[in-house]
Order: sequence, then C-alpha cells, then structure tokens
Amino acid sequence: MKLRSSRTLRERFSYRMPRLALSVASSSLKLLPNRLLRAGCSLAFDAMARQSPHAAMRALLEIESDLSVRIDHVALRYDEGVHVKHRLMKYHNFFVERLRAGERVLDLGCGYGAVAYSMSSCAGAIVTGVDINAKNIEMAERRFQHANLTFIIGDVVKDSAWGNFETIVLSNVLEHIEYRVEFLTGTQGRVNPERWLVRVPMFNRDWRGPLGQERGMSYCSDDTHFTEYTRESFEAEMQAARLAITHLQVNWGEIWAELRPRA
Repeated sequence: MKLRSSRTLRERFSYRMPRLALSVASSSLKLLPNRLLRAGCSLAFDAMARQSPHAAMRALLEIESDLSVRIDHVALRYDEGVHVKHRLMKYHNFFVERLRAGERVLDLGCGYGAVAYSMSSCAGAIVTGVDINAKNIEMAERRFQHANLTFIIGDVVKDSAWGNFETIVLSNVLEHIEYRVEFLTGTQGRVNPERWLVRVPMFNRDWRGPLGQERGMSYCSDDTHFTEYTRESFEAEMQAARLAITHLQVNWGEIWAELRPRA
C-alpha cells in the first residue's frame, strides 16, 4: 500500500480545516457553554488567519459561507417558520403596494408562500403561487390559506400552462435560472402579463463578492445562483429580454424593480 507523504496529508488537512472546525463546533454545541465554544472557534480562526494572506482569505471566506447557511436555518426558526428577513426587510410591501384588488397575479418560485399570502390578504389580489418543491407547496397550503390564494407544484422554466395573468412576480427567483433572457421572453409570450415585479440580489452589495470571484471561489450568496447583478447588468439583461424598467430601487443589497413589455 502506497503511503501519502506527510506534506500531502498536511495540505489536505489544511484545506479541509474550515469545514472541519465548524463541524467540530456544531457537534460540541450541546456540550460546551457558548463562551467556551466561541473561544475554541476563535483560536482555530486565528490559526487560519496566520496562514499566507491568500490561503487565510480563502479559508475564512469558506467559513463565512458555511456560517451564513446555518444562520439562515436558525432565522427560519427565529420567526416560527418564516425567515426573519421577511419582517425586517419589509419587502412584501414592495409587491403589495403595487397591486390592486382582483388583479390576477402569478408568483413563480413562490417558496413556502409568504409573499403570495401577503399579496392576496393585504392587496386583495387573486394569486397563484408556483414552486417546483413539493414540500414548499405542502408547507404553503398548510400555513397560508386565503380565498384568493392557490398553490400548485410546477417547474417555472419547463412548464407553460399557467393561463393569462396581469402580473408576474419573481421574488429572488431569476438568479436561480440559467437562461434568463429566454425564460423571460418565453414566459412573456405564453402568459402575456402587463408587467413584472422582480427582486434580485446584487453582486456588488459589498466587497466580498468581487473578492470571492477574484479568488476563483463561488462569489454568490447562494450556491444555486447562476448570477447576481449590478445595476448595469440587470438593465442590460432586461433590455435583451425586451422589458422596460418603469421603476427600480436598491434596498438591502438587492434590486427591486417593476417592468413592462416593450412595444
């Protein structure tokens, strides 16, 4: 049996160290007081930070990415199943305030239905929420019920038999789609909405995105994102999809926009 050199073992261990540290910290959470746990993590992170700047930055950015995932999980429990960002960012208002009673709305990629419910209960819109994840739809139907609200399982990219709607909502959905221009133009042709209400994350929300890209790492806030936007890239993509931006605002490192099809 061929043995690996001690150098190779050290390199592999060093590369896995960030996730190993978090794994050990997680398994020890129930055994150690928080203060002691934080002290142990701090020692491990200090050791990583003493590596070369390039190695240290990669290790610490990986830790930050892993930690963000765990914070999101706890943020769901914090507000009893709805991510705390819904309440703090108040982004439901952006959609609700732009709808009128009786308006037919198609919420594509509705997740577990929180935004769809706000649009139906607060604006009086007639909302159909669509999501590919059956567990999301099950949760939405169990948690959010309203006479003007319907949830269905469907693939927003491949399926097309939605019918006609006056408004399409994409709340943190577009960035999950690889061929976005084709999706937008195809859906516009099939559904024929009068407008779109869109919310997407920004690439340049802070300096970590460009740094991650520079280091050849995943630079998006979610590994399932195909892109994150600058204002310029968003405007260019909407122009390619023949959608005119009638309103655009930047909040919380995101773009919130209203769009209408070009003549």
